[in-house]
Amino acid sequence: MKEITVREEAKKIEEEIIRIRRTLHRNPELSNEEFETSKLIQDILDIEDIPYSTGYAGTGVLGVIRGDLPGKTIALRADMDALPINEKNTHDFISNFENKMHACGHDAHVAMLLGTGMLLNKYKHSLEGTVLLVFQPAEENAPTGGAVQMMIDGVFHEFEPEAIFAQHVWPDLPVGQIGVRPGAMMGNSDRFKIVIKGSSGHASMPHQTVDAIVVANQVISSLQTIVSRNTDPLESAVITIGKIEGGSRYNVIAEEVTLEGTVRTYKDDVKAMIKKKMVSIAEGVSSSMGASAKVTYMDGYPATVNTGEWASLVKETVLSTLGSEAAPDIQPSMGGEDFGQFLQHYPGVYYWLGTAIPSREVQRPLHDPEFDIDERALTIGIECMTEVAFSALASLKNKEE
Repeated sequence: MKEITVREEAKKIEEEIIRIRRTLHRNPELSNEEFETSKLIQDILDIEDIPYSTGYAGTGVLGVIRGDLPGKTIALRADMDALPINEKNTHDFISNFENKMHACGHDAHVAMLLGTGMLLNKYKHSLEGTVLLVFQPAEENAPTGGAVQMMIDGVFHEFEPEAIFAQHVWPDLPVGQIGVRPGAMMGNSDRFKIVIKGSSGHASMPHQTVDAIVVANQVISSLQTIVSRNTDPLESAVITIGKIEGGSRYNVIAEEVTLEGTVRTYKDDVKAMIKKKMVSIAEGVSSSMGASAKVTYMDGYPATVNTGEWASLVKETVLSTLGSEAAPDIQPSMGGEDFGQFLQHYPGVYYWLGTAIPSREVQRPLHDPEFDIDERALTIGIECMTEVAFSALASLKNKEE
């Protein structure tokens, strides 16, 4: 596709895409509850005369654009769900619902994929193959997610992609820049729960008890040595305790304390080491102090690892589309992403779309109650995803020949 043509067509639908994004933003739906979101997607696909099927992971939708020219199949994915967060923005399209907010940009992802579908459908006479529009529910529902269930439900049974692509809004990059790299893009995202049991008693007589709070304190400190003293300094790992519950009264020694947290890694062998050490440290420290510990480790999303050749194609496409400064070198994130499940079955790329708001001195991060995007990024996202689709299909066609 000629860049100027795609750019002009994206600008023509800009107001419509912003309207869709804001409609979704006002009406966020949590994981596995995306019924109205799914209906809106289906309504727009009907208007655009794009065939689709439904029922994947409950509310998921698969749009299918068959090009008039023979070729292979690729997939483009957007996640649909919101987060249980009370929005604190002040614009005129804030969430209509308490404790529900599109604080991770999935409203923008859906709007941009619909816009990309509009352009690809309009130019399907020059499309060399088939493009699948994958609207995925429950991305925020870690560690289960919606990607695996979509595949189990047959989202790719009729049309199997040779490659799959997804973009995510990214407040750390300015509008007009794309973050993409080969290899790890996002980390393994696991959860754990540690229940420490001691024995209760009066606060004035601690010698007759086993204080679960004191034990928990030692366990927390010792767990941090896994990263500082058991992990190669050139590798990356994070252990975070995000929740502590224990005790019933100020003058009663706590019998039980529960710790909950997350482990983030890039490599599976590092993850396995941390998992093993976590159990031995929690049980060992607790036992040495007269208490017991039970560790429940929940494997979450796998690392999102980009395929080298497709990451190169995305980067080349971005540079030719947006200019020589549009694809800066980036470091991966420890954030988790359900898209990694797709990449375990199909080659592809997950990349970041710059959405920083220039008027904000400090950009609000993803999952923040004041998170927002610069909506100028929406047409850039549509333009890039459309160009990536054409480039990927052309590349597959060249390989075939």
